[in-house]
This record gives sequence, structure tokens and C-alpha cells, in this order.
Amino acid sequence: MSTTVPKSGALRRGSQAPNGGAGAPAGKPRARLSRSVIMTALLLTFVVVLPLINLSSIGFYPGPFVGTLADTGVYVILALGLNIVVGYAGLLDLGYAAFFAIGSYAYALLASPQFGVHLSFWLLLVIASLIAAFFGMVLGAPTLRLRGDYLAIVTLGFGEIVPTFFLNADSITGGTNGISGVDTPTLGIPGTDVGFNFGLGGNNPYPYYYLVLLMVILAVFVISRLRDSRIGRAWMAIREDELAASAMGIDTVRTKLMAFAMGAAFSGFAGCVYSSKLGFIGPGQFDFNVSVFVLCMIILGGIGTIRGVILGAVVLYMLQSYVLTRLPGWIHDFGISSNIGFLRDTDFS
Repeated sequence: MSTTVPKSGALRRGSQAPNGGAGAPAGKPRARLSRSVIMTALLLTFVVVLPLINLSSIGFYPGPFVGTLADTGVYVILALGLNIVVGYAGLLDLGYAAFFAIGSYAYALLASPQFGVHLSFWLLLVIASLIAAFFGMVLGAPTLRLRGDYLAIVTLGFGEIVPTFFLNADSITGGTNGISGVDTPTLGIPGTDVGFNFGLGGNNPYPYYYLVLLMVILAVFVISRLRDSRIGRAWMAIREDELAASAMGIDTVRTKLMAFAMGAAFSGFAGCVYSSKLGFIGPGQFDFNVSVFVLCMIILGGIGTIRGVILGAVVLYMLQSYVLTRLPGWIHDFGISSNIGFLRDTDFS
């Protein structure tokens, strides 16, 4: 008795899998994708609308609250950049604040009265990132054979050297006095009166908040594409087993240098945004505590993730810079309103 074997095309079109059909498994990734898109849209809507919500009744006054949120965005970019080095490539970097300082000073020197140079903020975003990336490769080159604690010690030394250099280079950086009068971003045609100033150095934090939000979205997009690319998979392979990655044909030297350069580039990017808002840059703003603080953000949120790193950065920075500084006043006010003498009379600061 002969049997007829169906054509492969007919089998693909007409046959069904034993557990619910060929189309059933394909629907699950599509459903997950749609849920992810919806959640992302809701989150973006929330962060766009958040500064417009009046929360003064619960102690979140618009000016300081929005200004702190904007500064939080800078640290989100820093944490995302460090996550490339530590989370993806598995290289412990304790001198990350050095690249933050390099990006900040690069902008301050080229957009201030220090040398009479006033380049565009948008151009300096690229220049500061490239300068920081170059120094990232300078740091990475002599450390390629180091791992673990030894790599951490070398990067820690680099992180201490850079602020000290800026402190002692009085004729260039102003030394302890720093650089003041740093330009704020503008939108318009260079050399004309067409456009407007963001007013980031003034008392209005809203333009700066939305500028930083735009930069965070750009950073998330670029890093997510890097993570899913061939270089991102190479970073993760080195993180898991460098010897096996090398045996599989990955150029570990070039890949590590790329990790240091990309992480430093995002740090310089954040430094450019930070100095444009602050209007003043000094060497005391980039000490070892900054590197440790950013490292704590990615550890708290989850090393190697994007959403977790963003959450860790937001929680830690807002907790340190807003909640803890105002918590004694909130407790005192609550003690007055509730007539609890202990809370009213104790100075928790």
C-alpha cells in the first residue's frame, strides 16, 4: 500500500502543532511585544507629565523637585554608561568619575569666557563624548591584561589623577576656583538672533528637565542597540568566559577597548549636559564618591539590565539629593499637624 507524502509547503501551511496549532506560539511573543510597547508609552507619558503635576501639598515643591529630577537624568546616563563596562563587559571600573570630569571640563573650556570660545552645545555633545572616549581607550590600553581587583586599583588611580590634574592646572582650568559663566544650550541659527535660550542656568528647571529626558531616551536607544549587536554579544561573551570567547574568535583586545571607549563616551556626554546646566565646574565635583555612587546604582538596579539600572539611579539619587535632605522638615511638619511632641521637638537632621 502506497502512501502520499505531502509537500513541505503544504505541511507548513496546513499542518498544526499537536499543542494548539502552529499559530499559537507565534502569538505569545506578539502579545509580549504589544504589552512592552504599551508599558513604554505609559512610562514616557508619565515622565513627560510629571513636572506639570502640582505635588506641593505633599512636600514636593515644583522648582526644587523638577530640578532634582533633571539632575537625576544626568546620573541615569552615567549609570547606563558604566553598565556597558561593568554590566556587559564585566570590567570593574572604579575611576568612572574621571570621564565625567573630562566631558564636563571639555564643555566648560569650549563654551565659556575662559578662553573666549563659545561653541554650540549640540556640537560639543559630540566633541566631549569623543574626547572622553579617547581617554577611555587610553585607560583601557594598559589594563587589558588585568582582571578583578587589579583592574579596579588601576582605574581607581586614574579616577584620582584626573581631578588632581584639573585642580593643579590653574592656567587652564582655573584650579580651585573652577570655571564659571559656562554657556547654556540654545536652539536657533548660529550667528543670528533666530532662536531662543534654554535658560538652563536660571531659576526655571523645566527646559533642562525635558532636555535631559531627551538625552536619556537617546542613550537608552543607542545602548539597547549596542547590547543586541555583535559587539554587545562579544562583551557578554568576554564577561562570562574571556578564554572561551577568545577561542571562539572574538578579538578581546579590541572588544575591551570598545567597552571602555563607549562607557567613557556616555560619561562625557553626561558631563557636557551637567556642566551646561550648572554653569560652573570645579574639581571637587568629581571625586571617588561619584564613581562609587554610580556603581551602587547599577548594583542596586541589576547589573547588565537597562530598566533596572535606570530604576536604581532614580531611587538612589532622589533618595540622597531630595528625600533625605527634606525628611527632617517633613517629620517636623507632621509632628506639628498631628500634635506629637516627640516628632515636633526632635531635630532629626
